[in-house]
Amino acid sequence: MQTPSAFHPPARLLMGPGPSNVAPSVLKAMSMPLVGHLDPVFVKMMDEIKSMLRQVFQTKNEMTFPVSGTGSAGMEFCFVNLVEPGDEVVIGINGVFGTRMVDVAERCGARVIKVEAPWGQIIEPAQIADALKSCKSKLVAIVHAETSTGALTPVEDIAKLAHAAGALMVLDTVTSLAGCPVRIDDWQIDAVYSGTQKCLSCPPGLSPVSFSARAMEVAAKRKRKVQSWYLDVNLLACYWGQERAYHHTAPISMNYALHEALRLVLEEGLDRRWRRHEENHQALRAGLKAMGLEIASQAGHQLWQLNAIAVPEGVDEANVRKRLLADFNIEIGAGLGPLKGKIWRVGLMGETSSRANVRTFLSALGKILNDSGRKTDVTAALAAMD
Repeated sequence: MQTPSAFHPPARLLMGPGPSNVAPSVLKAMSMPLVGHLDPVFVKMMDEIKSMLRQVFQTKNEMTFPVSGTGSAGMEFCFVNLVEPGDEVVIGINGVFGTRMVDVAERCGARVIKVEAPWGQIIEPAQIADALKSCKSKLVAIVHAETSTGALTPVEDIAKLAHAAGALMVLDTVTSLAGCPVRIDDWQIDAVYSGTQKCLSCPPGLSPVSFSARAMEVAAKRKRKVQSWYLDVNLLACYWGQERAYHHTAPISMNYALHEALRLVLEEGLDRRWRRHEENHQALRAGLKAMGLEIASQAGHQLWQLNAIAVPEGVDEANVRKRLLADFNIEIGAGLGPLKGKIWRVGLMGETSSRANVRTFLSALGKILNDSGRKTDVTAALAAMD
């Protein structure tokens, strides 16, 4: 068998639902020499990562660190540590990732009370309040920024309802962290997870998480062992805490990358970074409107960093995506579930979120639509951005 040539990926403009483009300094960090995962130099860097993550999550939680795995590992981490067989949990479902939460919780043996909204709409506090009246829930779980639909659910009032009912509040911030306001302590979130490959603009492979003291107490007082040895917070606390006891071999180069990505986020400043994402979303929306296109997710709750663009009548949505990739080197995402064939998911996350990239995308999309016979005014679209 002939050995393949060395792999050389093309330089894509990543404007899908993730991963986003990565800063050169983050890629450079991944190429740095390895040290051991218990090396004093690495341990010092671990402390810096924890400190920076607390700033980005806006929390003082001691147990704030990156799980070795993607955002889905963070999701499992939260549920396997906090849920035991027979527990009742309330979960909001308005897209793919709420549905995935249900699957994970049920695998933990939970009785799930589902609170559902149409895809592209938000979960309303009143829905959660009604669900909490019908059960004794151990936790309430919500997807803050639903990547499959581009909807941003406000969670502060939902968290208050959860706590009033004696439940923990669990939040998915995979797509929201570092792209729009996430305030874990102000919102009184007990458990949160995210991913590195979205607005942090770091390669996929780690899942930042944070547990409040209340969540840590629940995990410590379980009646039975956590079903996952690898994701047991009681064991991981000994590695990421003060003891530095060996648990697993951390992905060293990925932590290098996360360290640099977090450093870049804080150098830019959270408020400035959030504003950049909002302004580029507004520029895209204005350009789309000039082209006769619109965002499909609920008005007033549209994500800045993930834009669900309604596919015009008679347009072959898959062909548009193929041409964007083949002719313009631009990757965007397709709709999922009931939105399959109905939306394009266009990411403006982290490093990808720039005015220049919005212009590049609108120009390419306009040309493809014009070629397909649907006349669009690209010049007007670009002018509308400003």
